[in-house]
Amino acid sequence: MPFPGRSVDNRPVEIVMERARTAQRSFAQVDQDGADAAVRALAWSLYKPENARALAELAVEDTGLGNVPDKVVKKQRKTFGTLRDLLRGRSVGIIERDHDRGLVKYAKPMGVIGAVTPSTNPGATPVNKAMMAIKGRNAVVIAPSPLGYRTTERAVNLMRAELEAIGFPADLVQILPAPVTKDSTEALMKACDLVVVTGSQDNVRRAYSSGTPAIGVGAGNVPVMIDETADLDAAASRIRDSKIFDNATSCSSENALVIVDAVYDAAIAALERAGAYRCTPEEKDRIAERLWLRGKLNRDLIARDADVLARAFDLSDAATGKRFFLVEERGVGKAFPFSGEKLAVVLTVYRARDFADAKAQVAAILDHQGKGHSCGIHTTDMARARELAEDLDVVRVLVNFAHTFGNGGGFNSGLGFTLSMGCGSWQKNSISENLSYRHFLNITHLVTPIPEDRPSERDLFGPHWDRIRHVETQEAGR
Repeated sequence: MPFPGRSVDNRPVEIVMERARTAQRSFAQVDQDGADAAVRALAWSLYKPENARALAELAVEDTGLGNVPDKVVKKQRKTFGTLRDLLRGRSVGIIERDHDRGLVKYAKPMGVIGAVTPSTNPGATPVNKAMMAIKGRNAVVIAPSPLGYRTTERAVNLMRAELEAIGFPADLVQILPAPVTKDSTEALMKACDLVVVTGSQDNVRRAYSSGTPAIGVGAGNVPVMIDETADLDAAASRIRDSKIFDNATSCSSENALVIVDAVYDAAIAALERAGAYRCTPEEKDRIAERLWLRGKLNRDLIARDADVLARAFDLSDAATGKRFFLVEERGVGKAFPFSGEKLAVVLTVYRARDFADAKAQVAAILDHQGKGHSCGIHTTDMARARELAEDLDVVRVLVNFAHTFGNGGGFNSGLGFTLSMGCGSWQKNSISENLSYRHFLNITHLVTPIPEDRPSERDLFGPHWDRIRHVETQEAGR
């Protein structure tokens, strides 16, 4: 079938899709044990220690983003946690029975998934998405960031080898042929049955306009609050561990810290004990000049080690050996670049009068960038955490977490493991939860008769009738 669009050569995409559809038609017949066996195979292709390290090294070599030790941890931790979640769910045949409502739900594959993946996680994200797609007995074709192509290609080859080793078609997992372009990615989007995009917001918009059902995720810019009830040293340690992980490449990395005035100085001291360096106003100006070029983040400085940045920003000798850098700010918006996402071990710090002011500042930061994604609070007052959850336009509010390790799923977090986090309609996303295998399933509903459930008119309309009668009585008495 010819592909719509511009007069470009889409034959390579057609070939990949034909292979994917052939493989998927065969795989769609497997039972739950077969689907889970394939998922385990994909997980092992990345979790295997020598593979995790080789892909981490290749990713840093190719992209210059992050660091090898943390990428190894990320690959193994995310893969292990995702495998745990996937093996606990059903995706074949009957997945739910509701006797009271007379419903039985059957899971069916969607077909071929088009997975667009970012340069920040060129090994982990493709495997994570492939595991979810294969759980639903789908095939997947990955369109990686050109910057991370070699890493993603190697990850795909490892997945294919593991599938073949246990008798499944290698073509269940494929990669778009190089060079990956906007045209070839768009052709894939139009040809597949579901497109899932992590990364570029331009790709997210293209996916939603492709005519294919799409799941896109939004940009992060996580603000985190410390109130006067928090354990300051514990909070500082969590923030440090999260902020420096993989040199702040995660969309869940803290970008702003809002501290209430009553503990501001003590919290800064705790952060310094945890390895932070507090920049001077002059150093702040130099960071702004060099971290952003013509209004965009400097590709040569994002996701770099702290010692590299200390030299690049000409920080004082006191910054030597520090793990991350604090920059104090007052404003929010385009005129204040530190209020946005930085993809660097630079943490913006705001002082708030009290909890109400801190909440307002967190909301302002999210309105500027990252609305819908997430925020956090370090506190012992759960009423405040509940207030944030009730009032702020975010999908996730994390309490006393190292944000990066809780937001995309954790062993001490009830959120499912993922590398793709929906941000709801606030960022024009179609999901407001963590991406999971359930998003890769079609569901058939078997419906059988149940005892009639028909309330009376009085049950449904009575409160409205009473309200109207009350208004009429008041008006008559005037």
